[in-house]
Amino acid sequence: MADNGRNGSDGTLGLASLQDLDDEVEVSTSPINLHTLLDIEDFSGRVVGGYNTGIAEKGLPADVGVARSLVGPGTGALRDFSYIAPEIPEFIEENCVGCMDCVTQCPDTAILGKIATREDLDNALSKVTDPEQEAFLRKQFAETSKYHKNFEKKGKEGALFGIFIDPTKCKGCAECVEVCGDRDALKMITKTEENLEDFRTAWDFYNEMPESPREYLIEKSVQDVMLAGESLLYVGGAGSCMGCGEATALRMMLAATGYIHGPENIGLVASTGCNTVYTSTYPYNPYTVPWTNSLFENGPTDAMGVRARWDQMGWEDKKIWVIGGDGAMLDIGFQALSRMMMSGMDINVIVLDTQVYSNTGGQASTSSYMGQNTKMSVHGTAVPGKTERRKELGQICMMHPDVYVAQTITTLPNHFYRAITSANEYEGPAVINVFTTCQPEHGVADHLAAHQAKLAMESRAFPIFIYDPREGPRIKDRLSLRGNPAVKDDWYTIRKTGETIDFVHFARTEGRFAKHFDAEGNPSETLLAAQEDRLENWRMLQEMAGII
Repeated sequence: MADNGRNGSDGTLGLASLQDLDDEVEVSTSPINLHTLLDIEDFSGRVVGGYNTGIAEKGLPADVGVARSLVGPGTGALRDFSYIAPEIPEFIEENCVGCMDCVTQCPDTAILGKIATREDLDNALSKVTDPEQEAFLRKQFAETSKYHKNFEKKGKEGALFGIFIDPTKCKGCAECVEVCGDRDALKMITKTEENLEDFRTAWDFYNEMPESPREYLIEKSVQDVMLAGESLLYVGGAGSCMGCGEATALRMMLAATGYIHGPENIGLVASTGCNTVYTSTYPYNPYTVPWTNSLFENGPTDAMGVRARWDQMGWEDKKIWVIGGDGAMLDIGFQALSRMMMSGMDINVIVLDTQVYSNTGGQASTSSYMGQNTKMSVHGTAVPGKTERRKELGQICMMHPDVYVAQTITTLPNHFYRAITSANEYEGPAVINVFTTCQPEHGVADHLAAHQAKLAMESRAFPIFIYDPREGPRIKDRLSLRGNPAVKDDWYTIRKTGETIDFVHFARTEGRFAKHFDAEGNPSETLLAAQEDRLENWRMLQEMAGII
């Protein structure tokens, strides 16, 4: 499924191909105007409208857009998930500090922030005739230290900060409440017809307000990038699972790239997998940038062709990102990835590492952990889950000459955004491997994607690092383990409690390892062997980084 959408120069949604963002592409021997293949207004109205009203199956004729596998850009914005969950997050403005954790970690672009000066807010509220509604909308904005008091200390006007929930995109996963933590600025409440109407009113008000003033975006607060319109390139409406860890990584990658390089300078090539299913469930597409997908195993090869054509056209500065899971990149598509890295071409890759083939129901991949219960390595009486050790993509990529490599998690935005921005700056191949919780296959709750990713990092299940060839000639010059706790120790120990966060601790929290604990909670020999594997991997990274 290929989506060739972008923002037009007049602010409307236009159409573009990955090969040529101009009006024409070459098909056979005749140039075809892409706008004749897919009229965006018609697609959004007739086609998406048909699906939204339930008449599409019998009422819509086949058309050239379907024949060409084209999906309109940003059509996910027209999808309504209001019926999905019985609960929705409520904003408690007096507790908000403006940290932006909820906005950053939401996988569905269902919760967004807005900075407003008092003048802009008063001007917007002056159009509201109902006093009760005006009071309600004013309460959506908080006076935080971050955007108000700190600016006043600098002799500038303080601004207000608001959080808004889109009820049509929220799936009720409660990830936002989880990452807000003990700040208690969000809580889940039961949906009613009355409060849903309030949410819709507030969301409409958010969209009618002017954009957050750029001068109030704080450079040191990397999460502020999602306050800028050019960063919101994933509009939601995707068919991903509640709380999906993959979607958050995609949103953040696009935000960091769009904020610096602009939406018009991004193209995506996706390897078949969960990511292509939930982003192209016809006719809904959450991306507003051009993207295409080919096959499970050849995303990097496809991207090499796009990169070569772009370079021929003088588009060397445009950023291309390949998207794929661990199955596509570590297994069946590894040869294509390796060839891409050896080519030296300026292509970025983001690997959504779920440690299983999520798209096919949780089959084992070479990224799966030893002892993990998966399809094709089911934990039974004879075989205790996956018997092979985990394949480490990061180390393999480092062994290719002059490749920028990072292993990261979305829960540490500073580390994640640094990895993405550096990959975009790097003139050559870059591979970013991200731990992405798959709730159904990992056996964790919908709201715990960020929590589990952080725990995977702390327990050495998934250490984070950055390997930058520009930092020097030796591996220890290039490899940084900054961001991991207790980098000189085998395991991280919480000082207050004395609790050691090792791999067994991590495994206790996930259903995929549940059978490895007896009635008293003692780990199996296989799980202890898996823990030793994780320790060996960590010690190898320590040695490579010159720490031990």
